[in-house]
Amino acid sequence: MHSVALPWLVLLLTDSPFYVGLVGMLGTLPMLLFSLYGGVVADRFPRRRVLLVTQSAAMLTALLLAAIVLTNRVALVHVMIVATLFGLTAAFDIPGRQAFVAELVGKRELMSAVALNSLSFNSSRVVGPGVAGVIIGVAGVGVCFLLNGISYLALIGALLLMRFAPQPRRGDHTSRSTVWEGLAYVTHDRNMRTLVLMIAIASVFGLPFHVMLPVLARNVMGLGATEFGWMVSASAGGAVVAALGLATLGHRIPRGRVVTVAAPLFGIAVASLGITRSLGALLPLLVLTGFFQVVLTATTNTMLQSLVGDELRGRVMAVYSLAFLGLMPLGTLMAGIVAERWGVASWLTGSGLICTGLALIAPRTAPSLRAMG
Repeated sequence: MHSVALPWLVLLLTDSPFYVGLVGMLGTLPMLLFSLYGGVVADRFPRRRVLLVTQSAAMLTALLLAAIVLTNRVALVHVMIVATLFGLTAAFDIPGRQAFVAELVGKRELMSAVALNSLSFNSSRVVGPGVAGVIIGVAGVGVCFLLNGISYLALIGALLLMRFAPQPRRGDHTSRSTVWEGLAYVTHDRNMRTLVLMIAIASVFGLPFHVMLPVLARNVMGLGATEFGWMVSASAGGAVVAALGLATLGHRIPRGRVVTVAAPLFGIAVASLGITRSLGALLPLLVLTGFFQVVLTATTNTMLQSLVGDELRGRVMAVYSLAFLGLMPLGTLMAGIVAERWGVASWLTGSGLICTGLALIAPRTAPSLRAMG
């Protein structure tokens, strides 16, 4: 619901695609600046404790935004500050969460676990946006932010209920050089480097389509909040199908080949969104976009975690997070500028085609990638 309500609120306040892109950039900019430090924290401290702190911080931020909106005191600067705070929390939450998955299940079931983690996230995006569209129309965006804040209590409660055997200490990483150890580890392995590069390409040229969906819905297609909710749910629905397939069949698929095929197909799907003017045609395309996005990201996540030991897992996942979300500010800012001047449809088509072209070229830097299981 938050992912629908926040950009919709920005549109209500500004009626500007540029500011939608700017707020989207602020929400992911801290990933670029702090995710490598988040990886160090994930390797140095118990990961459940890290997640308890980050989830509590996110809950307080969501409730603060709800209070500002419900008291009719909200301004664009408030939204910008809150988006930045959410991004700062995510910079430490996401590396810890990704590494925590492997800590829970081990490498043998890693593909299924990563896929189920993606499933839990994207299944909520199937229901939440549709509900958000109705709530925005009936009660306003503030109620969405309030419900989001309350929902964190379930996450915090689940973490508190978990019980673990004593874990061996992973080491006291106090040197500043440890921040760069994950990055150095990835760049010196050709396959890992190419996997991260492909995620970075998708992040800059493909993933900002999420931020531009409200502009496409409202300014290009003349739709309301309810239809926008359907669009987000369609994308999430495709992601759920992909996650279910990977959770069931992930240990049987040739992962290297799947990644090299999913990346350009994701770019083609994004480009197709820009030339579609019918909601009936747009929704199936969004299903495909969400499907290929999750196939690409979940399979890449699993391959990286299979190649790294636990002592560096948090930092390697921080590099993955940096490529996945940390570089997105560049893409969202570019999307806002292009959409403001030439229209969001032009950005979707052009950026999607660039994403496709680069995704076809990148695997040539690691010929052995396709053969990886």
